[in-house]
Parts: sequence; C-alpha cells; structure tokens
Amino acid sequence: MSSGPLQIQSVVDQVYAVIRERILSGELPGGSRLPQIPLAEELGVSRTPLREALRRLSTEGLVVLEANRGATVAQHELSDMLHAWRARLTLEPASPRLAAEVRVPAALERMRRAVAQQRRVADDVDESFAVNREFHLALVAAAGNPHLEQFSRMLWMTRIGVPIFAGQAAGHADDVLAWADQHEAILRAVERGRGPAADRLTREHVAAWPPRTG
Repeated sequence: MSSGPLQIQSVVDQVYAVIRERILSGELPGGSRLPQIPLAEELGVSRTPLREALRRLSTEGLVVLEANRGATVAQHELSDMLHAWRARLTLEPASPRLAAEVRVPAALERMRRAVAQQRRVADDVDESFAVNREFHLALVAAAGNPHLEQFSRMLWMTRIGVPIFAGQAAGHADDVLAWADQHEAILRAVERGRGPAADRLTREHVAAWPPRTG
C-alpha cells in the first residue's frame, strides 16, 4: 500500500489501514515511537484524523497511548502471546460446533469465499494473511454469537495476527494451500451439521501451529 499523501473520502480509515499494515508487517516493530507531526506530514493529513486512527489502533492493542510520551507500537511478551493462543484454542473450536447447529447460508458463503480467495493469493504474503484471518473470523461469526466474534477479533488483531504474519512471511505457498484444505474440511463439517467433527478439525488445525518463539 502506498505511503504517500492520501486522496480518499475517509481519511481516518485510510490512515488507520496504513499504520496497521506497517505494524503487522514488522515495518514498525514493538516499541517504535509514532510522532504525530512527522507522521501526519508523511501521510499528507492533519493531526486530527491521525489522532483518531491512533485511538482506534490503541483499542485493538496495537498502539499504546501515554500522557507526555505520545503513541508507541505495543509490545507483546511471549507469555502473553501463549495465553492468547490458549484462549483461541478454547474459543475457535467451540464456534464451528455452534455454527453447525444454525448453518446460516450467508455465514457459510463468507467462509466459502475466504477459502477460494486463499487459494488464489497463496503467493502473496499480505493478501494470504488477510484471507486466512478472514476465514477464522468468519468461522467464529458463523456461530451467531456477537460476544465470541468480538473476542476473536481482539485476539487476531493484537496477539495472534502478528506471529501468523511472521510465519507466512517465512513460509511457502504450499503451506498456505495446505491451510486452505484444512479450512475447507472445517467448512464441510459445518455445512453438514457435524458439530463434533468441526470442533475436532478446528482444534487440530489451530493446535498444529503455535506462535513462533524466536
């Protein structure tokens, strides 16, 4: 994504997207300062939309806002990442079990689109990360419980997303395609109303790849 001046209707959304991408890609590592004046000048925006974008990122745990220090990129300890991973192991397998009970067509179609798109963009690290995340968020959303969906977004945005992005950046397209096959197997189990099978497949899929430890 270009980092030049932004010529768009929703300036806050685009500033948010640019900074978020830089954080997830590692261009802005944990602890990096985010000085508002230079950053606003670089992006060609005023400080008002920049401050709003930083506030949004802070609610997602990607940015820390402190009085007298300004904004910095959040740092997450390995122990915190492992706690988040275990929370995901609890949350995600339960979601397809619920989804298999309700089988909302729109929710299943969202998962189906994510699987197809994941296969199309396997060679593109940025796109494949986004689609991988989309499948898992869609899987949780298919359970029809807004609280589960909110928790999943928090985990993926702040603690799960970064190590998965790092793993994909160092991996190969074959890995992404293998994940797509696993996603499709989970989707089929949900479509057929096989809740226990969907639970098991999701648990195996998530547990197979813990966060990187360095």
